[in-house]
Amino acid sequence: MTRSRPTKRQGAVALACAGGMLTAVGFAGLGPLAATASSHREAPLIAGTPQYDTTDVYAFRSPEKQSTVTLAASWLPFQEPAGGPNFYSFATDAQYDIHVDNNADAKPDVTFRWTFKDHYVSKDTFLAATGPVTSLKDKNLNFYQTYKLVRIKKGKTKVVVNNRRVAPSNIGAASMPDYAKLRSEATIKSGKNVKSFVGQAEDSFFLDLRVFDLLYGGDLSEAGDDTLAGFNVNSVALQVPQRWLAKKGNAKKNPVIGVWSTTSKKSANGTFQQVSRLGNPLVNEVVIPLKLKDGFNASKPTQDVAALKYVTNPELPKLVEAVYGIDAPKTPRNDLVSVFLTGVKGLNMPKGKVTPSEQLRLNMSTPVTAQPNRLGVIGGDNQGFPNGRRLGDDVIDIALQVVEGELVGSPNDLGDGVDSNDVAFGKTFPYLALPASGSDADPHPSTGAAARQSSAKGGLTSIVPSRSTSMAFTGVGLFALIAGIGGAARRRKD
Repeated sequence: MTRSRPTKRQGAVALACAGGMLTAVGFAGLGPLAATASSHREAPLIAGTPQYDTTDVYAFRSPEKQSTVTLAASWLPFQEPAGGPNFYSFATDAQYDIHVDNNADAKPDVTFRWTFKDHYVSKDTFLAATGPVTSLKDKNLNFYQTYKLVRIKKGKTKVVVNNRRVAPSNIGAASMPDYAKLRSEATIKSGKNVKSFVGQAEDSFFLDLRVFDLLYGGDLSEAGDDTLAGFNVNSVALQVPQRWLAKKGNAKKNPVIGVWSTTSKKSANGTFQQVSRLGNPLVNEVVIPLKLKDGFNASKPTQDVAALKYVTNPELPKLVEAVYGIDAPKTPRNDLVSVFLTGVKGLNMPKGKVTPSEQLRLNMSTPVTAQPNRLGVIGGDNQGFPNGRRLGDDVIDIALQVVEGELVGSPNDLGDGVDSNDVAFGKTFPYLALPASGSDADPHPSTGAAARQSSAKGGLTSIVPSRSTSMAFTGVGLFALIAGIGGAARRRKD
């Protein structure tokens, strides 16, 4: 595919966001952190309760129905396909929410809420499926869930979907000989221009997590494996008219929305307590210090101003300066506020007064790209990340290419060797890839550089950077983060 060159404005936007992504990559090598992908296991408490752990949030203009927006979110990471006998379900004591702020006050104007119930045909067996399951209502599907979806607006609750079945875990070919049929049955229409799906899917986030082994082996020789390949998640996807989301229902005059997800768990006294929160990927991992991570998961966007000092005076530059000798830029970095807390002017910043808050912001008026570029804004595709987030946006490669000079006259194709998901996404709603099957004896095959080294040595590109260069990615990526909008990327001298 021919890549269009980014404009200066596009480059500045991508620089700030990509720097943040690479900072996450670099910081992982500085200490014994738990492996994360997007927001999988990002805080101590939520790591122990995966049913409530939001992994990713997506928001994009629907390509085949451009008057609508698709919202999607996933939970319960790292699902081993054959992990029975109790497979993977949504919690029945939780509220799974996707919130939309359409007037920039950091408060939800529209909330979509999913709740779930468990059902058993019989409890006199240990099997989740007692025979071939040919439909969602097949009696052989011994365990299944149903869900209710409501829309909350101005204190009023309206039912969107009620008592519909969840697509079950893909137990295996014997139990579910045609899983695609089950997915199709679980994808429903619920009114004009409204579609809903709930069920298991293959994890949409793709990257090589061996970044935690001294940045891809210390010399970039460990690359090219989608570490999340073959792992499943539980997902919701909802396609709704833009007017449902826009301020005053007018998407032409008010096209920018902010999106985030929360999960709330029912406590012993019957009230619900928020335990997970996610807008943009990696914010809780990188910007928020360890002592506040659990608190961030329980907080509201209106409280985000309290995190301002961690944005304008980040800890990471000081750590990198101490470890690698790369000078930390001067603080405060007020330009970072636009990246994390207000949206980027000219791309996805709302009109008028904006209350600073961490949200995934989407400009619903951005034209749908005929040929989406996985690099989003850096590839000249303004519909991509950070303007919302599509399933195919390759946020890791965006970071690496920016750091290596993509925006300062040195075009490159540097990346982690994982350019797309291991399973194809759908071209129509719900877009999510079908989940890996429990029948697959090797659901996580190695296909990257390590697997190929018996015949040839290679790294991320045909030119293998030295060990010192690969280690420098941490500092350079960090600098890209704090350079911010309108900044220039300084390069480390050899």
